[in-house]
Amino acid sequence: MDRNILLVDDQRDILRLLHSTLDTLKNAEVKVFEAPSGEEALLESTRHKVDLLISDYKLPGMSGIELMHKVRVRHPEAKVILISGVTDRKVREEMLNAGALAVFDKPIPLADFLDVVERGLGLVQTIFPAEKADVKVEERHARLSDLLANFRQDINADAVFLLNDRGLVQARTGKLRDDSMEVSLISTLMAIHGASLKVARHNHQETLDSYHVFSGGDHDLLFIPVTPLYALLVAGKDLVNDAHILETINSLLALRAQVEKSLKSLGVTGELHAVSGDVHPASPALETAPAPQAQKQVDAPPAPEMEALLKAATAQKSKANDMDDFWSQAAEKHGSKPANSEVISLEEARKLGLVPGDGK
Repeated sequence: MDRNILLVDDQRDILRLLHSTLDTLKNAEVKVFEAPSGEEALLESTRHKVDLLISDYKLPGMSGIELMHKVRVRHPEAKVILISGVTDRKVREEMLNAGALAVFDKPIPLADFLDVVERGLGLVQTIFPAEKADVKVEERHARLSDLLANFRQDINADAVFLLNDRGLVQARTGKLRDDSMEVSLISTLMAIHGASLKVARHNHQETLDSYHVFSGGDHDLLFIPVTPLYALLVAGKDLVNDAHILETINSLLALRAQVEKSLKSLGVTGELHAVSGDVHPASPALETAPAPQAQKQVDAPPAPEMEALLKAATAQKSKANDMDDFWSQAAEKHGSKPANSEVISLEEARKLGLVPGDGK
C-alpha cells in the first residue's frame, strides 16, 4: 500500500534536502510530492491521498497550522510534521498544541526527522525496533508499566521511561512535550549511563548509586541508572524545585528499588563486573581469562619472523659499535693535526727552525 508524503516549503533548497533525505528510506511504497506554497499544497491534496504532511510553519498565503487543518478536512488521518525557524516559545507551543506529530527547528536533525517519518507512516522502526513478543516480555511490560504509571501519577510527571543500555524504550507512560527530540535525548542520556558505569568501576562500587538532574528547560529531567542494563528517565514541570526536589528524589529511589526487584525476578542482575578495564553487566557467561593461559602466552617462544628481526637488530648494533670505535681511534690519531692543510703545528715549526729565539 502506497504511503504519500506531501512536502511544503517555499525554499527550494529545503525541499530538495528533505526529498533526498526521504529517498534514503529506499521504500517503493513511499511517494513524495512537493509544493512551494499552501495553495499549491491544497491542490496536491485533491489529487493524492496524504498520509503525512511535512510543512514549514511560515508559508506564503497561510501558515503551516492553517494548512494542516485544511488538509485534514480532506484527509482526517493525515499525520503532520511542522518545521520552523521561529524561536518564539509561544509559536512552538501553538504548533505542538495543534496536534502535530513533531516539530523540528532549522537546521533539521535529519536522523531524528527520518525516525519520526518512519513512526508516522508505520514503517519498520530503525531506532526503536519491536521486541519479539513472548510471555516474559508481556508480563514484564505489564508489571513495569503499572509501576511507572503509578509513580507518574504520584509525582505529577509528564512521562516516565524505562530504557535499556541500547537506548530502547522497554516501558513507558506519558510522553515528552516535544516528541521529535525523544531519540536524540535518549541517545545522549545513554551515553551518560555508560559514563556512570565507568565512574562506578573507578570508584570500586559494587552497585550503581547515582542520579542526574537537569532543570530549567522544557522539562525537569531526572535520570537514574537501575542496573548496568537499565535506567529510568522522568520528565515533568517543577519536579526539582526547592519545595519538591527531596521528595521527588526519594520517590524516584523507591521506584528504582521496585523496578530493580522486578527485573531481578526475570533474571536480570544488578552487579558490576570489570573485564579488561571496561564495565559489563554480570553474567554467568562472562568470565575473565584464567591466569595460567595468560602465563602460557607470555612464555611462548617467539615466532621465526621475530627471531630474524632480533638477529638483524643485534647485528646492526654491533656494526654501530664498530663504527664508533673507528671514529674514536681516528680522533686520537689525528686529533693534534690542524684541520687546514696550509697551517703547520708549533712542533713542526720548531723542527724547521721557523720559531724565533729557538736557536740551536
